[in-house]
Amino acid sequence: MPDQTIPASASRSAAKTKSILRDYLSSLGWALALALVIRTFVVQTFEIPSSSMENTLEVGDYLVANKFLYGIRLPWSGSRVLPIREPKRGDVVIFKFPEDRSQDFIKRLVGEPGDEIMVRDKRVYVNGKPFTDPHEVHKDASVIPAGASPRDNFGPVRVPEDSYFMMGDNRDNSYDSRFWGFVPKKDIVGMAVVKYWSFVPGSWKVRWGNLGEIIS
Repeated sequence: MPDQTIPASASRSAAKTKSILRDYLSSLGWALALALVIRTFVVQTFEIPSSSMENTLEVGDYLVANKFLYGIRLPWSGSRVLPIREPKRGDVVIFKFPEDRSQDFIKRLVGEPGDEIMVRDKRVYVNGKPFTDPHEVHKDASVIPAGASPRDNFGPVRVPEDSYFMMGDNRDNSYDSRFWGFVPKKDIVGMAVVKYWSFVPGSWKVRWGNLGEIIS
C-alpha cells in the first residue's frame, strides 16, 4: 500500500494557524507585560473603603494614583529613581500601612522630614505654627484628653529623616500617624490624582458629580 501523504494545502493551512496563534500569544504577552510595567511604575487604581478621608474622599470612590511623581519605586530595594519632586505637605498620599505592609492606606501628608508636629485640642501645629487645612473636618465636638487617646492632643514629635507624618481629613475618625507613627519614604506608593468612578455603597447609586474630580 502506498504511503499516505498530507496534501500541500492542508500543510500550509496548519502552518498558517500556528503562525496566527503564535502572533496572538506574542501580542498578548507584550500587552500583559506593558500593563504590569504601567501598574508597577506609572499609575494604579485604588478603592476607598473607609470614611477617614471624608469629605475629600468618600467610601465607594475609585481613584487613580500617580506612581512616578515621587520617583520610580524599585520593587526589590524600595529606593526611588528619577523623581519629579519630593512629597510635600498637603499631598494626598497612598502608602504601605506600617502595621501591615500588605495593605495600602491613603492619608494627607502633614509633616515633612524635620518638622515638629503637635496637636492641641484638635488643632494641628507644624513647627509651632497652626496648620490650616481647608480639607480638614471634625464630626465630634468632644475633646479627648491626651492620657486617654492621641486623637485630639498629641506630641510634640519630630519627623525623622526620610519619613512623613500622615493624617486623615476626617480628623475625629482617622487611624493615622497620631496612633502608629511615621511613614518611611520607601513605603510611599504614589499620590492620588483623580476619581474615575464613585457609587453609594449598598445601593450602587452612581455619584456622577465625583467622576473626573481632581483630588486636592
